[in-house]
Amino acid sequence: MASDSNMDREMILADFQACTGIDNIAEAITLLELNNWDLVAAINGVIPQENGILQSNFSSEASQTGPYGPHSQSEATAPAPSAPPSSASASTSASASASSSSSPPSSSSPAFCPVQPSRHIVERQSRMLNFHVEYRQRSTEVVLEDASTIGDIKSILETELQVPVSKMQLKGWKSGDVSDSTVLRSLHLPKNNSLYVLTPDIAPSASTSQSSAQQGLSNQNYLLVISHREAQRDYSLNFPASKTIQEVKRNISDLTNIPVRHQQWDGWPASASDDSMTLAASGISYPCHHLTVCRRSSPALTVDQTDECTDVHMVSDSEGDDFEDAPEFGVDESEIFGMGSSSCRKSPMMPENSENEGDALLHFTAEFSRRYGDCHPVFYIGSLEAASQEAFYGKARDRKLLAIYLHNDESVLSNVFCSQMMCADSIVSYLSQNFITWAWDVTKEANKARLLTMCTRHFGSVVAQTIRTYKTDQFPLLLIVMGKRTSNEVLNVIQGNTTVDELMMRLMGAMEIFTAQQQEDIKDEDEREAREMVKREQDEAYRLSLEADRKKREAQEREEAEQVRQERIKKEQEEEREAIRLSLEQALPPEPKEEGGEPISKLRIRTPSGEFLERRFLGSCKLQVLFDFVASKGYPSDEFKLLTTFPRRNITQLDPAWSLVEAKLFPQETLFLEAKE
Repeated sequence: MASDSNMDREMILADFQACTGIDNIAEAITLLELNNWDLVAAINGVIPQENGILQSNFSSEASQTGPYGPHSQSEATAPAPSAPPSSASASTSASASASSSSSPPSSSSPAFCPVQPSRHIVERQSRMLNFHVEYRQRSTEVVLEDASTIGDIKSILETELQVPVSKMQLKGWKSGDVSDSTVLRSLHLPKNNSLYVLTPDIAPSASTSQSSAQQGLSNQNYLLVISHREAQRDYSLNFPASKTIQEVKRNISDLTNIPVRHQQWDGWPASASDDSMTLAASGISYPCHHLTVCRRSSPALTVDQTDECTDVHMVSDSEGDDFEDAPEFGVDESEIFGMGSSSCRKSPMMPENSENEGDALLHFTAEFSRRYGDCHPVFYIGSLEAASQEAFYGKARDRKLLAIYLHNDESVLSNVFCSQMMCADSIVSYLSQNFITWAWDVTKEANKARLLTMCTRHFGSVVAQTIRTYKTDQFPLLLIVMGKRTSNEVLNVIQGNTTVDELMMRLMGAMEIFTAQQQEDIKDEDEREAREMVKREQDEAYRLSLEADRKKREAQEREEAEQVRQERIKKEQEEEREAIRLSLEQALPPEPKEEGGEPISKLRIRTPSGEFLERRFLGSCKLQVLFDFVASKGYPSDEFKLLTTFPRRNITQLDPAWSLVEAKLFPQETLFLEAKE
């Protein structure tokens, strides 16, 4: 009967994986266990039928209990009975699983602050912060209050990493001015943070290359071909490299009905001496490794029997007993099961009531990468308004569609949609090239209400009402939004129960509509730019014309001003000359009479205009009197020369104190005026 039951479960598991496309054996077994191995109910729970045929109660159970397993009411309300001494490790395992659900998993055990905060304290002074710290090829998790200091983190890391605080440099803070005494609260940090440790004074260990190789394999999947000897059946199972050996054994226990403590293995390498080791660190062959499992017949085996199943894991540790005995002590089996800490109690995709949308999206991206790997769409970090501006309000050639991904951890479709749709290479490439992808987590009611408010503000109440109509088991949703001249339009709402091909077809359909609209927008934009270019050219020509007119007018005004100035100077000079002339004329001695007894010199002077000036002078008069007379007639000595006719002499060069007789201008002489050069 046990063999028939095993065969039935194997067939159900194979059919379930074929119908749903879930390759993860642990996840498939969990979903089947939730439905008591009812194949139809499990399939309808993962892929609900739109017409309501073959529906089960799985959706309501999933909405109440989460996407991967129920939590019994007795676990949440009633205290667990005390375990006997033999089950101490089970309690320890359960508590470790519960504590690990509150922080992301890492390659090393999380380090917690000794202070134990209450779960009900939500005031700022008791806010808990998570720190993911990287050091070379190691990482660790630190959880402590925001009232702690950076020095407290270093003290914890000193214990975890075996690095002295004095040689430790903790980097990754958003604010550069920090010290060991800086209080975390003053840095205004988000709930989840990433830091890294630098130790320039400590040389890398010799095992660095080996650790690097293990880290490279930790992101891969292993194919384990496991032969069940009693059933003579082989299982080809895919496991992520982060799975532990103990988790593999528990999954095989569900397939073969062989409890972990009764399993005997063949094929594990000698380096896999601890069931808590991950597959990446166990030393098994990559990408495929062959193992054999059988049931241990009795505690005491003969030599021949031990030869048939010999391995370092012939007898598993006490964790197998703990796993079987856990339900007896009120501990939920899903917590002890391999995916209890990472699936049932995983960290939320987005913190509740986050003050900053950018910080919330950073947390969402980090958690998405931790769950599903680094191959995923590039989520826009910023507000929905900023994402809309980036997608819709640039140049027509640069605009893109806006893809809004709405995640809900309470839907059983979320894990499949994220891992198989959103992380598919074709989908990631297409979204990155043609879309601005913005994400939000609506698992928490506060976050959902905040999203509806944002959608109402940016897209109108119709979009918000549309989101409200979708039930939890219809999530996740992918809204395709296109920006238009007057408003934004939602082209498509893609639900979680789709396939990669269907998702790609709907994305391409939306892209065709957007491309047609974009071509019209580009044409209109080109025509508008051409009109604006003509207008700018006309405005520039008009401006240049005004500038030329202005310069011409200014030149004319300058010329007129210069002419006025020259006329004024000329007038002033003439007035000055006239004043000098009048003063000289008044200063001249009177012209002597001919009948006077004194010797008289009669001079006749020809001007440049041909006129003659005649006057009588006393022979004893000085030459200066002659010069003043000529100047009083408008011919100053600094501008004109006074010359004799024959012989030619320049009288202006003689001493002005000479008399006319001494200058041989007696008794009469004819002179002429000539302008100086």
